[in-house]
Amino acid sequence: MEHLLWNVDPVLLKLGPLELRWYGLLFVGSFFLGLMILTKIYKREGKDPEVLDSLLIYIMVGAVLGSRLVHCFFYEPDFYLSNPLEILKVWKGGLASHGGLAGVLIALYVFAKRYHTPYMWLLARVAIPGALTAAFVRFGNFFNSEILGLPSDAPWAIIFQRVDMVPRHPVQLYEAFSYLFIFLLLIVIYRKVTPAFATKILPGVFLTTLFTMRFFLEYTKTRQAAYSTDLPFTTGQMLSIPYIILGILWIIWAFKSTSRDRKHDKASPR
Repeated sequence: MEHLLWNVDPVLLKLGPLELRWYGLLFVGSFFLGLMILTKIYKREGKDPEVLDSLLIYIMVGAVLGSRLVHCFFYEPDFYLSNPLEILKVWKGGLASHGGLAGVLIALYVFAKRYHTPYMWLLARVAIPGALTAAFVRFGNFFNSEILGLPSDAPWAIIFQRVDMVPRHPVQLYEAFSYLFIFLLLIVIYRKVTPAFATKILPGVFLTTLFTMRFFLEYTKTRQAAYSTDLPFTTGQMLSIPYIILGILWIIWAFKSTSRDRKHDKASPR
């Protein structure tokens, strides 16, 4: 059986010592697409989109810092604790999506306080382009021939020629297209429900769907952590479990809270 050979150069353009990589283009590009989406949302809900340039900076800084620190201390702790200056060399690669989300959550909180924006409202709206960014990051991993899947004889398996000649699950694409579906799901929910309910439900749907998908797709990945444990889960799965639990609890709270609000409205005197 013949399999697709993938040997695309991860460097899109090189100008002397400067390199433009597919990963960087997709990563930064996803933030600007997200900015366009948030601009439409802000206008739709009568908010001032002028603050979005600042919001973009907060999100990008939070995403990079969070993803870098979690990668260093959860995936390769021995190496980075022995070579702390290597933590600063982000251009060498090494970003963890779980940490990126944690960094964004903190950045959004700081932004909300400074610009007097309701944190929950902001969190719910940013979740929509957040799923798009997650998809673009995985497309970037695909161009880098990294985060490889396990060997497979499936007809859609891909040989990442820059790594070896073994047909593997294209797990980067599994994740990317899953996250694109979640992005579309969040848009549909946002457009179908009231703004108040969207504020409550969207973060929970984002966390539950994205990290549940991440958890199960880990079974098709090679282990990424530079260490092993006696636990039956990978590092990626263990980091996903708290987000999944939080997401489920969030969805339950959203429905219960809305139900209480409706009962209160009916009981209130007219």
